[in-house]
Amino acid sequence: MAVTAPPRAVGPTVWDGFSLLRSPGQAPVAVGGTLDPATLVGAYRAGAFPWPTGDEPGGEDTGEPAAGGVGGLRGLLRAAVAARRVRHLSPDRPGGYDLPWWSPDPRAVIPTGGVRVNRSLRKRLRNCGWTTTVDESFVEVVRGCQRDGTSGWITDELIDGYARLHALGWAHSLEVWDGDELVGGVYGVGVGGVFAGESMFHVRTDASKVALADFDARFAAAGGVLMDVQMATDHLVDLGALEIPRADYLAVLARVRDADVRLDRDRRPVARLAPPAG
Repeated sequence: MAVTAPPRAVGPTVWDGFSLLRSPGQAPVAVGGTLDPATLVGAYRAGAFPWPTGDEPGGEDTGEPAAGGVGGLRGLLRAAVAARRVRHLSPDRPGGYDLPWWSPDPRAVIPTGGVRVNRSLRKRLRNCGWTTTVDESFVEVVRGCQRDGTSGWITDELIDGYARLHALGWAHSLEVWDGDELVGGVYGVGVGGVFAGESMFHVRTDASKVALADFDARFAAAGGVLMDVQMATDHLVDLGALEIPRADYLAVLARVRDADVRLDRDRRPVARLAPPAG
């Protein structure tokens, strides 16, 4: 069985020593910085994630803009930084307000093994004939999420940042295949026993749900503890997401973020996830 390699060290980061426990729960916790590997890894290990366009985060993409629009949010961020309510990660550089970092409270998560497979999805798993892989087509999966029409926050700069994380072993994708055609997938950042899911896409009905269910099975088998889906939506709740206090999420993250979790990369049939009854 082929498995993912351990992530490579990225060195010191601007997030070192930064606690999010007292940070805003429904607003950015920091602003500025860059999307280099050290900053991204430091953010995820601290419990934050980037949302570059100024849109409010929504876990499974909502496409809903922040109150007041992007310009309004940037104005609010400037005032918050000036009042020292929000940290600026690169105070020596002007601007940078188009790169807010978030850590919502409460936090939406799916405990491993907790993806809900209803009757119709179970039927899809049994009958579709699809297969899945891990890290076979990372950038293609991210591009698929960018093209789905609701992921305007996935900028080319962000794709480049995640591609660099993938090359270093931190970011992973799961691909859903119909023969040789990529029909869905999910990607995110692995932090030991926590996987921060960023986005998923489909070009066939239920392919993103299949991606999440298959990733959940692989992550659980590898010793993963929690999938972070950031913010609850009706769609994610239907799939098993629940909200927990951010403090609880950060406590789990601190406990398992250095765990050695290696994902099975081999091509597997999705039908294995819904064996015949009896």
